[in-house]
Amino acid sequence: MDRLTENAKLLRKNSTPQEEKLWNLLRTKKYKNLKFKRQQPIGKYIVDFVCREKWLIIELDGGQHNEEKNIIYDDERTKYLESIGFKVVRFWNNDIDNNIEGVFEVIDKMTQ
Repeated sequence: MDRLTENAKLLRKNSTPQEEKLWNLLRTKKYKNLKFKRQQPIGKYIVDFVCREKWLIIELDGGQHNEEKNIIYDDERTKYLESIGFKVVRFWNNDIDNNIEGVFEVIDKMTQ
């Protein structure tokens, strides 16, 4: 098993509460016809959630993503993922905690 795959496995085992909440909701009947995977390697990156049928990546960001070095890294990462055909949508952990309906409105629009 390569290092990226090992890291993805560790991330799945150590999900944040927000990742767990979104994961549990993505697996419910609302999205049962779409196959989402979590913590999946794509290129040299590990994405939080991916639906390959819709070429959609969902990223959840905590406060550390507001730091300049992480903003630059996330921007590079998003550009790469979009360059190979994925749509990337980012939500703050706060969105999961306080506005899950708004999160699903965006996901609904992106999966139609």
